[in-house]
Amino acid sequence: MGGKYRITGDKYPRMRRPRRRGRLVLLTVACLALLGVLGWGTLQLIDVFTGNGRKASAAGSAGDCAATPSASPTVKTVALPAPGSITVNVLNATPRAGLARQTADELKKRGFRIGQVGNATKEYDKKIPGVGVLLGPASALDSSLKVLGTQLPGAELRTDAARKGDAVDLIIGTGFTSLDAKQDADRALTLLTHPQPTASKKSC
Repeated sequence: MGGKYRITGDKYPRMRRPRRRGRLVLLTVACLALLGVLGWGTLQLIDVFTGNGRKASAAGSAGDCAATPSASPTVKTVALPAPGSITVNVLNATPRAGLARQTADELKKRGFRIGQVGNATKEYDKKIPGVGVLLGPASALDSSLKVLGTQLPGAELRTDAARKGDAVDLIIGTGFTSLDAKQDADRALTLLTHPQPTASKKSC
């Protein structure tokens, strides 16, 4: 063959395609990873806007509140005189005879000191429609009269500023039937001297 160029030798060059397979695989993996990140971000945005985050936070706060122990309530003891230090005058303002002595004997069994026993004065005789009146000096209102009141619920508490001494009166009214049952009176006296504690509540 004539011409400027000649082909010498017995081998011919091969025409090969460029190696692009590796690049395609890498590109595909990168696209999938990008789609995954975008999907995860979308879900997080949905959770934020739908309020699931607030619900979880509220639930956590409620759990923390429930788990917090409340402070131990303290029991306050009220200083009151014992029945043995209280002198009671038992006076009958009803037409029923012997009621004052019967009541005085029962009070004595319960530890009270008994003073005068008899009929009420004209000021009170047959003029007390209720179960009775507990009368004493002003200083006895929050002490002796309250202790005596545990034996006769419903009795009216009265004070006399001019009265002298520490003795108190139990004036039996026409509505009287008997003193409160001893077990109930003892329970009332215990609650009076040792009030039940009030548990504090924590608002959340």
